[in-house]
Amino acid sequence: MDLDISWIFIGLPAAFLLGWVASRFDLRQLRMENRSNPKAYFKGLNHLLNEQQDQAIDAFIEAVQRDPDTSELHFALGNLFRRRGEYERAVRVHQHLLSRGDISQSDRQRAQYDLAMDYVKAGILDRAETALRALQDTPLSAQALLALLSIYERARDWRQAAEVSRQLDKEGQGQFDSRRAHYLCELAAQSKDNDETHGLLQEAVASAPQLARPHIAMAHWLQAKGQSLQACEQLQQLALDIPSALPLFAGDLAQLAPLAQREATVLSLLEAGYKNLQSLDVLDALVSLELHMGSPRAREHYAAHLHNHPSLIAASQWLEGAGLGDQQAQVQRALALAVKPLRRYRCAACGFEALKHFWHCPGCQAWDSYPARRIEEL
Repeated sequence: MDLDISWIFIGLPAAFLLGWVASRFDLRQLRMENRSNPKAYFKGLNHLLNEQQDQAIDAFIEAVQRDPDTSELHFALGNLFRRRGEYERAVRVHQHLLSRGDISQSDRQRAQYDLAMDYVKAGILDRAETALRALQDTPLSAQALLALLSIYERARDWRQAAEVSRQLDKEGQGQFDSRRAHYLCELAAQSKDNDETHGLLQEAVASAPQLARPHIAMAHWLQAKGQSLQACEQLQQLALDIPSALPLFAGDLAQLAPLAQREATVLSLLEAGYKNLQSLDVLDALVSLELHMGSPRAREHYAAHLHNHPSLIAASQWLEGAGLGDQQAQVQRALALAVKPLRRYRCAACGFEALKHFWHCPGCQAWDSYPARRIEEL
């Protein structure tokens, strides 16, 4: 069969024309998709800035459905779910990212960290720990260690917390000496072995000599071992080194003074401390020691304090020994109820109040956030 060459001249231009039309159609479709994706993304961003989280999630889901390969939208969506408390959906988003083989190593590590944060917020601490441990020796190692430290504090795993704090020190992520001293004191309080307790307290003192807690804990340990003189000396030195902490252990010092036969020395130290701090706890310790020493005018310190500082607590303490007759008991009960809220300590970070001084706030988990003074004195 003879080939008609004229068909070639007709077919080639026709094929070229069809190819050009098809390419223009594809380009037009691509442009439309590219326009719609940013539109959905910016729509979601606008909702997010206006704190309309439900609408933002819907917009981001729409954008992800149109372009499933966009990892940044997955991150945004996962973090939104976590902020809303929808931890199961956040976990699924970040697990999907980790299952993909086309994302970069940095995005994979980021997804691993976000997945760990999902578990932390959901309270699944064992899975969070596993996820964070996988980030060791990566650029996110420091962030992972800080998150691990928070987990161990929540779980009260003080040994692991102390170890992580050492790693953070090595990586230059700040000074964790004071926190580590607290962890060691917590471990010492839990220990049943005298030698171990002593070793932990010695390490705590060496780790943060500027912190009052290890010294106070060491004095308590010495007193429990029958070494009253050494315990008294420990607290006397602490009163000289950290005078602002005296209200926290003034009562212990007043009790130890007779046992260590240091009444006069401790009395002088408490008088100087009260003069500088005007603290009610120091005043109570001072009066207690003078009463033990037989001073008939010991309670007059409360009257002197009231002259300079109107205080319901001091008034209640003075009234206890005033001898006002039959009505004293009723007045004393009324005052005791009135002063009870004033005897509390208040966390400077979150405002949590407690009758006991805490080194670790039960409310916000902050360390050393309780002043040494009670609410009435603030």
